Amino acid sequence: MKEKILIIRMLGLGDVTCIGIPAVRHIRKQFPHAELHALTYAAGEDILNLAEPSLRVHALKHGEWPENIVDAMQTFLGLAEIILGEEYTQIINLDTWFMPCFLARFLKDAGEPVIGNTMSIGVAELVDKFQNQTLSADYVNTPAQYMQSSWLSMEQWHTTWWEYGEPPERGYPEFYLRRCCGFSAIDMDFSIPVEADKRLSAVDRPVVALATNARTKERHYPYGDALQVQLEKAGCEVWTGFDGRCSMAQTLAQLKASALLVTVPSAPQWLAATVGTPSLVISGEVDPRTLMPDYATDMSAEPVSSEAIVAGVLSILEERNHA
Repeated sequence: MKEKILIIRMLGLGDVTCIGIPAVRHIRKQFPHAELHALTYAAGEDILNLAEPSLRVHALKHGEWPENIVDAMQTFLGLAEIILGEEYTQIINLDTWFMPCFLARFLKDAGEPVIGNTMSIGVAELVDKFQNQTLSADYVNTPAQYMQSSWLSMEQWHTTWWEYGEPPERGYPEFYLRRCCGFSAIDMDFSIPVEADKRLSAVDRPVVALATNARTKERHYPYGDALQVQLEKAGCEVWTGFDGRCSMAQTLAQLKASALLVTVPSAPQWLAATVGTPSLVISGEVDPRTLMPDYATDMSAEPVSSEAIVAGVLSILEERNHA
């Protein structure tokens, strides 16, 4: 029987990029004759198709993942039916979110060859707790409560791992795949070959990509508009638009033509890394050791001034120009 492997990494886009892509490549090396499939969500489908065109990608489209837990369970049980029909020889769940762990547990209890992360209780017990109103919100929202793993070293994921010893060169994705999942021999390659955007490549001044919005308030940078104006006054060509308005291929092409990405701790850092563009991360309250970007501001509970970031950008551009 031919090997047929499903790799699950659904959220978020940054993790699909920096974890999903190298994991797929690592598993392909381990099982060169296997048929590889991946399950992901929304823009994760686009990035996986660009990185690994031969990979068969299954995806929930944007908006098909209900917020209501009962509706979400119905959606994921529908996914489980499709997966059962594929007759995989191995299912690897790299995801840490609740619903993918719910799905993996259902498949495991159905006798499927699941490894990786699953929900800690069976689906029948979960439904019983929900119906009896004994299911706590903490269980659904706290990975330390709902997640268990066949990878024993996954316990490290729940620690402040970056505070102990030297963080891995690639930061969180390398920590997760090498130390937590046990992929010790993995090549942390999530590069994607793309052509640089022709319009931006023809610009006669430094091109800076700007991504200051984030889904969570603590990662959002409030002075993004002022920063863009000041960078343009300083002689930079600035572009924004990491909100799905452009195709993933176009976004990567524009990043390829950029000298630098200035971003909050979010997916754009990893998108830039796929095309070899350096990032300056506006750290905020996120410890930059978790991300190991090319450049980062100091941690601070108060937003760093736009003037300070402009000075940092100009210094980086000068340094790289001389190099």
